[in-house]
Amino acid sequence: MTQHTASICVYCGSRMGNDPAYRASAEGLGKALADNSWRLVYGAGDVGLMGEVAKAAQVAGANTFGVIPEHLLNWEVGKRDLTSFIVTENMHERKKVMFMNSDAVVVLPGGAGSLDEFFEILTWRQLGLHKKPILLLNVNGFWDPLVGLLDHVIDQGFAEDSLKGFVTVVDNVDQAVAALRTALS
Repeated sequence: MTQHTASICVYCGSRMGNDPAYRASAEGLGKALADNSWRLVYGAGDVGLMGEVAKAAQVAGANTFGVIPEHLLNWEVGKRDLTSFIVTENMHERKKVMFMNSDAVVVLPGGAGSLDEFFEILTWRQLGLHKKPILLLNVNGFWDPLVGLLDHVIDQGFAEDSLKGFVTVVDNVDQAVAALRTALS
C-alpha cells in the first residue's frame, strides 16, 4: 500500500455527464492523486465519474477511502475493493466522515448531490469551521453558472466578497494539482 501525504476528498457525479472531457478529467484526477501519493476520499460508488476517479486512482496505486450510506449500496454500486470501505447509516454521516478524513476538497462536475456537498463545505468554511482548500474543477466551463451564482449572492448583499476567496476555480487537472500542492505545503 502506498503511504499518503494528504487525503483529497473528491465530490462528483454518479453519472458520466454528456461531455467526454468529464470522464477524462475524473480519470486524470484519480491518476494525479496516486502520482502525488495522495489518498482519494470519495463516495465509494462504482458508477459515473465517482467510479472513474476511483478506478484510475487504484490502477495508479493510490490509497482509496470510500464512504457510502446503506441506502445507496445498490444504486451507486458500492465499490468494495477499496483500501478502506465504510458504510454509514445516512447521507449526513457520509458527508461528515468524508470531510473529517480529508485535507482538501476537489469538486468535479456533478448534480444535486455534488452541489449539496459543495455548499455544505463552503458554508462551513464561511462560518470558520475549517480552513481546508476547496477547488472547483471547471471542466469546459461546467461550473461557470455556479461561479456566476456566487457573484450574484455577493452582489445582492447576501455574502461578503470573501466568500469567493474560499473557492479556487481551476480549469484542468494540472491546475488542480498545482493548486493542491501549494495549498497543502
